[in-house]
Order: sequence, then C-alpha cells, then structure tokens
Amino acid sequence: MNPSPSLPGPVQRIVVLRALGLGDLICAGPALRALRAGFPEAGITLLGLPWAQEYVARVEVLDNWMGIPGWPGLPEQALNAERVPAFLADMQRQRLDLAVQLQGSGEASNGLVSLLGARLCAGFHRSGAWVPPGQEERFCNWPEQGHESQRLLALCRHLGLPVVDEGLEFPLRETDRQNLLQLCPALADGLPYVCLHAGAQLASRRWPAQRFAAVADALHDAGYRIVLSGSAAEQPLGLRLASMMSAPCVNLVGLTTLWTLGALIASARCLIANDTGVSHIAAALRVPSLIVSSGGDVQRWAPPDPQLNRVLSKPAPCRPCAHPQCPTGHGCAHALSVYEVLAALQHLLELPPLSGGSRPLAEGLDHDATTAHPHLARARQLPLQPLPGAA
Repeated sequence: MNPSPSLPGPVQRIVVLRALGLGDLICAGPALRALRAGFPEAGITLLGLPWAQEYVARVEVLDNWMGIPGWPGLPEQALNAERVPAFLADMQRQRLDLAVQLQGSGEASNGLVSLLGARLCAGFHRSGAWVPPGQEERFCNWPEQGHESQRLLALCRHLGLPVVDEGLEFPLRETDRQNLLQLCPALADGLPYVCLHAGAQLASRRWPAQRFAAVADALHDAGYRIVLSGSAAEQPLGLRLASMMSAPCVNLVGLTTLWTLGALIASARCLIANDTGVSHIAAALRVPSLIVSSGGDVQRWAPPDPQLNRVLSKPAPCRPCAHPQCPTGHGCAHALSVYEVLAALQHLLELPPLSGGSRPLAEGLDHDATTAHPHLARARQLPLQPLPGAA
C-alpha cells in the first residue's frame, strides 16, 4: 500500500538525489528512513557523490548507489557534459517509479530530477519556482527555517510518509575500532583524549589554527591527550597546527578512512571542530562536541542536542558565507576568542578551572592575561589576520 494518494500505483524502484557532502547525507538519514518505512519492499538508489558509495553500503535504508556526471548549478561536482546524455538515457531505461529531490530548494536540481524518466517526481521548490509539469502536488515549499533534517522531513510529511525516527545515524562496526588501533596503537592505552578537527572544505569556514593550538595546549594541561584529525588535503594544516602547539599530539590528519575517523570520534571525550561533516558524526554517535561556526548557517546545521553538542558563533551580516576565502577580513572567526571556547569546554567537559587565578575561566573572561593560564596568555598575542590557507 502506498502511503499517500499523491503516490499512486506500485512504487518499486526509487531514486533519491542527494549529491552532497558527508554532513548533508547524515542529516538526510531521518528522511531516508521515512521513505524506507513508506516503501519497505522498494529498491532505493542514491544519486550521490563518489565518496558516498561506501556510506550507502553500510546504511540499511539504501540499496544502491549511482554517481552523477555533475549538473549545471550543482557545484559539489564538476560537470562532465559528455557523460550527461548517456547517464540520462541509462536512468530512463530503468523505468523508475519515483524520483525524489532531496538536494535542496530545487532551483538547479528539479530539472535534473524531471529528466530521470520516473513516473512520479517529488521534491522541494521555492515559491513560484519551476517544478516538473504534472508533478506539482508532490512538491512542497522549501522551508527557510529549521534544522536540515527537519527541512527534509517536511517533504516526507507532505507525501504522507511515516516519520518513525528523527535521530542521526553513523553506522560503525567493531572492525572500525580494530582498524583504528592498528593505525594508532597508542590509543589502546585508554587515556582520555580530545579530537581536534581544524579543517573545513572552505577556508572561510575555519577558525584560526593558532586558536585551535591554544585550546589544545590548555586541554593537554588539563590532562587530555590531543589527537588531530582531518582529510588528506588538510595534512599541511595539520602539520602547521601541530607546530603551533607546545603540547605533544597524535597527528592522524589524512591517515584515517571515513570509518576509522568515526571510530576515533566515537571514543573521544570530546570533538572540537569547525562547522563541517565531523560535527554530524559526533551528533550521530552521541559524543560531546564543541563546534565553531565561522560563516555557517547555525540554525540550519547546528546539531540537534545543544546540551551535548555546543555551537559557538558570532553574528555577521554576511552569514551564510559561500566564499572560499573571506573577502571582508574573517571577522566572524576572529570575534570568537580562545577564552570563550575554553569556557564552553569547561562546562561541557566538567573541567577544573582553566585559569591561574582564583576564579574559573567562565567567570573571568576579561581578567588580565598575566594571571591567566600561560597558553591563554599566549593566545591573546595571536595576530588578528590568519595565516595563508588557515583562516
């Protein structure tokens, strides 16, 4: 039985467009589970980016993965125009029953979904925007407010799909932990560690590396081992961050797979990161996190549990920012101090006072740097402008 009169006839072959990054796909988990609950016997294929193939192999709600050759207006993957005709012909030969656009507001993606040849199409659109002719009742207005997961669930509710679980999911296996310990045997001693992830896809979304280093030094002095994580492309940033720290660290930047990264975060006492995909891994695994949002859309991407996953940000008229490099001096990042981050961590980790004076740091953010923790005093001398590539 189909969940709604708006989805008539048997629905056996479904394709979902969500060709985005790691955090975007994790946030789509509740909507994908609703789709699976509505069509438990259907085959569901994700149209996604290449990295997502291994993720699809792990989640029970998806059966297959297919890549796309890029598409005009979708910047996440370069367009290979020569491959587009063959790709569309292949999709149309599959005689799909339903094509679902979970890419976003639909300006660029609704045209792609309409050309897949599905009997039914569903998705989002902004008011007055184009939708495939004859499919209007299955397209709902794109919500301009709320967390990404809830925005995507708006379509599921519009279609009458049963929303059974709104939690995020990142499916780890025991072998992931074993592979992590094989990569880094030092972590087998069980000493508590915090994971620092100072990278982000856009440099404009990064808090200055010098400030991550000051936070790391203070947490090391509080008794935590420091472990650095990041992608292979962020290895130079990891080396620079390690060189800025006075404390020793375990540098795993560029050395983990998607799943050993998940195992690393799962066993961490806390994740400290920019607003990027790892923040959603921590939220899905119920690991405490402190997320610095520089230029991001906080209400859209903040993890759903603010007590467990804290997000710090400063107001800026240009949020959300999509510039690779900030053109206005990166004020949203520089306005957030090391003091404020450590004050939030003191509460999140239930740390003893991180101040050399008699007051906890949270109660004395403005006291003289000469009486503060030595690494915090050093942090106050940091230059206002970021290092090249480490904004």
